[in-house]
Amino acid sequence: MEKDRFLWGVATSAFQLEGSPYADWMSWDSKLHAHPDLTHHYHLYKKDLKLLKEIGVNAYRFSLEWSRIQPAENHWDEEAIRRYQEIIHLLRQEEIEPIVTLHHFTHPRWFLDTCPWHDDDSVSKFTEYVKRMAEALSDVRYWIPFNEPNVLLLGGYLDGRMPPGIQNQSSFVHATANVLRSHGEAYDILHSRIPEAQVGVAHNMVVFSPYRRWNPMDHFLSKMAHQYYNRSFLEALQNGLLRIRFPILKKIEINLPFRGKLDFLGVNYYTRIHLQFNPFRRLGIALKYEDREGYGFTDMGWEIYPRGLEQILREASAFGLPIMITENGIATGDGQKKERYIKSHLDILEDCLKKGMDIRGYFYWSLMDHYEWLKGLDARFGLYSVNFETLERKATPVAGFYSYLIKKRSQF
Repeated sequence: MEKDRFLWGVATSAFQLEGSPYADWMSWDSKLHAHPDLTHHYHLYKKDLKLLKEIGVNAYRFSLEWSRIQPAENHWDEEAIRRYQEIIHLLRQEEIEPIVTLHHFTHPRWFLDTCPWHDDDSVSKFTEYVKRMAEALSDVRYWIPFNEPNVLLLGGYLDGRMPPGIQNQSSFVHATANVLRSHGEAYDILHSRIPEAQVGVAHNMVVFSPYRRWNPMDHFLSKMAHQYYNRSFLEALQNGLLRIRFPILKKIEINLPFRGKLDFLGVNYYTRIHLQFNPFRRLGIALKYEDREGYGFTDMGWEIYPRGLEQILREASAFGLPIMITENGIATGDGQKKERYIKSHLDILEDCLKKGMDIRGYFYWSLMDHYEWLKGLDARFGLYSVNFETLERKATPVAGFYSYLIKKRSQF
């Protein structure tokens, strides 16, 4: 992995920009019915890629929409594959490094109908997709098999608010093991077919704090949440042993048939969550967002907590891998607030680099406004605003501000 070229970028996901008639999420969230094509990025991608040059980034993290590539179990859409290859080609022409995410929350509908993650056949179906992409796409070095697998698994198998909408501990454990096995298989496939491949994970990490500093149970829950949410998945990929412990559930340990399946660690960082012990809540935990630093909240209701980025980067550094901040951003229509958010987090990043942390890149989330999971079209993360009726993309002042910060800090 290159150390002499810091990657300045933005991140997107295919479904959140373009939707897909073949994806599970299209029937999962009724908010999508009014704008099924969302920003129409599927057809306007050439225009949208030019925005990257305007900002001056040298890297772009984007995802492939599996359901468009494999809309039916036994059908591969060659035109969709060619489109993704063209995106990579256009990026290379502009000397922009493509960072490809293979799975960003969405699935083909047939996958959930026939072999969702708690079914062992899910591993072979996913790895078949990975093989196809490794063979079909050229000129990609950086690969991310899964985006935020901890969110995918908690949302789909314990909380039930994401497909497949299950609330079952046994299914959760089985699905977790299969996602881990799928990553391990993907790592081997990519390295066998692409000698220069660098394979990582985009891992959502959160600062957990006790809601009541005097309460030992709140402290206990915070430590337990940190161990599970921030560390257990990464430890499993590194040492081949998955350990999970929840407050009122039995301890889980699963041996995996691999170890050392990360070349770099992608960190998605947004916020801090305060935990309160509440025996009347599911798992005995109440999640709370508190503005205890005075930075306010995002439009998602998340606490703005720049100082937490250093805590998370320290934790990530303990794994001994190169780090990329694969997502960091804010949902707000207030341009000044967005500029303060970016600058405060980049100040922390700069301090961490000076302290010797091996951080290789930063990706703002996101290039442009998009669909936000279960929230609809009102969460304005973008450097470019989108009018979802006219499809007009308009540069916000924050786009120029981010461009200025990139140039100013080009010595990273």
